[in-house]
Amino acid sequence: MDRRLFLLSSASAAALAQSPNETIRMGLIGAGGRGRTVTGEFKKDPKLRVHAVCDVYEPNLEAGLSAAGPGAKAYRNYKQLLDDKDVDVVLIATPEHWHHRMVLDAIAAGKDVYVEKPLCHSPEEGKELVEVQRKSDRIVQVGMQRRSYNLYKEARDLRRKGELGTVRMVRTYWLNNQASIRESPFGGPIDWEQWLGPAKARTGAIEKNPAHFFNWRHMSDYAGGIVIDQGAHIYDSIHMIMDAGYPTAVNASACKGHIAGADQPESVVVIAEYPQDFLAVFTINYSAMRYEQRADQLNAYDGDKARMDIGREFLRVYPSASPAAPSIAKEQPGGFTQATTDHVANFLECVRTRKEPAAPIEKGFHAALILQLANLSLEQGKKILWNADRLEVEG
Repeated sequence: MDRRLFLLSSASAAALAQSPNETIRMGLIGAGGRGRTVTGEFKKDPKLRVHAVCDVYEPNLEAGLSAAGPGAKAYRNYKQLLDDKDVDVVLIATPEHWHHRMVLDAIAAGKDVYVEKPLCHSPEEGKELVEVQRKSDRIVQVGMQRRSYNLYKEARDLRRKGELGTVRMVRTYWLNNQASIRESPFGGPIDWEQWLGPAKARTGAIEKNPAHFFNWRHMSDYAGGIVIDQGAHIYDSIHMIMDAGYPTAVNASACKGHIAGADQPESVVVIAEYPQDFLAVFTINYSAMRYEQRADQLNAYDGDKARMDIGREFLRVYPSASPAAPSIAKEQPGGFTQATTDHVANFLECVRTRKEPAAPIEKGFHAALILQLANLSLEQGKKILWNADRLEVEG
């Protein structure tokens, strides 16, 4: 960051820190479904105004402006939005392949950032993001909302208090059912070259294709597959509850992909090893039976005193001497939705106070890294060892 941008950034931070009642002006970059949903959470703050919306796909831009409310500016290039000096913070809700570049540019422009997970597309991107953010005074919150969910905070506190004893194994799953990718035509104009962005730099020209646009999560040119897209939430919650971060090793196995039109597997098992001497096993299966949403995710923490099960909206602790009857049982209908509300509120509080947010950039890197190493394990057919001191793969 050059001196001019640094001084502007510092002045902006000081102004917000000194004036907590000042209106925060937000810019939305990526006005798809998730971007519009999270924008709604931002608007719950009475002292926030959505100042601008940017998208390269015209139907999304129009929908984003509608979600933003009266007076929001329209941009079709995110750098123009970042140049807008009336924008204080940005919400980045684009496909994964753009996160790294946009966060770097937003920090350089002196904006605070709320970026959807996964934070980055590779370990190299993650390392750069952490380094740049540390050298700046910018607040960066990664959209891993379980860190702001009171049910998961309680689970962490129970583990810290010793209610579970020593935990050596964490078993998790995420189940869904998907037979094929979405087959839809474009509903309006799109700036295809701009949407490709970093993907084109990595792979070369890619023909304009609505299947890629609507199903980017399943395409290796733009994302790490659903194992990263969903697994980032799961591993981040494990890291939160277990006070863990970098792994020592990651191994993965997968069936061949069977979702028609996708080039990533949908049935994957990941085993991560940690220096605290525990294993975290994640199973994702998008060719399973369709489960009730409350039961489509489960995280089981196996301790030598008790087992703790936590799902979207429940937490139960089972003493080892009485496995059929939980000693703690909590149900929180609607809590999973409230987690995003609280996560956005935490970000905006930190914008005003300059305190560290619930999901800082390092935590986003930790979660993304596990799954990137899992994909590397699938590619190389072996366990991947990670050196946390040098932040690189061993061997």
